[in-house]
Amino acid sequence: MKAVCLLSGGMDSTTLAYVAKDMGYDIIALHFTYGQRTEKKERACARTVARMLDAREFVEISLEHFRKIGASSLTDPGIAVEAYAGEQEEVPATYVPFRNANLLAIATSLAEARRAEAIFIGVQTGDYPGYPDCRPEFIEAFQRVVDLGTAAEPRITLMTPFVRMTKAEILRVGLRLRVPYEHTWSCYQNNERACGVCSSCHYRREAFAAIGSPDPIDYEE
Repeated sequence: MKAVCLLSGGMDSTTLAYVAKDMGYDIIALHFTYGQRTEKKERACARTVARMLDAREFVEISLEHFRKIGASSLTDPGIAVEAYAGEQEEVPATYVPFRNANLLAIATSLAEARRAEAIFIGVQTGDYPGYPDCRPEFIEAFQRVVDLGTAAEPRITLMTPFVRMTKAEILRVGLRLRVPYEHTWSCYQNNERACGVCSSCHYRREAFAAIGSPDPIDYEE
């Protein structure tokens, strides 16, 4: 069995790739760069994890159009990455417009070309309210797009087992599978020492604290 695993270098995608490997899939690691602030660190982490998983292929694709589109603090240096300030109902500044649809469209092309049976993407709503393209309804709708828009044989299935899990629950799965979290990166704004205050750092630190396990990366504060 072959699976395209979207591997950002972050906690969730890395854990999910280990889940796919544990399920018996040969991994085709798919990594995207799109002008994000931590592009260098994310790429290094993704490549390291892919090697550790003995991935059959590492495919890196540049989506520079996201920088041109802007409207996200991850791709527009003129928009600040805000410190976590509690749950908010509005769409966060870190949201990249319709990003997951772009990523899944390319992942589907790769899966069809490589005759892979599955695409694993670590979307998760529990700790990330406000991201419309992480909702179960979005994944269900995109599965219909894949079914209608491909000539894939075998059928390509979108695998999103984390979509209704919290980050702490995902972390427990990863520790059981011995995921090397020292080689993952969550910070939205730094490439060296994680800032410790952005929303992504907050959720990561909260998850490790919730299960009483030390986080193996360094933080500025």
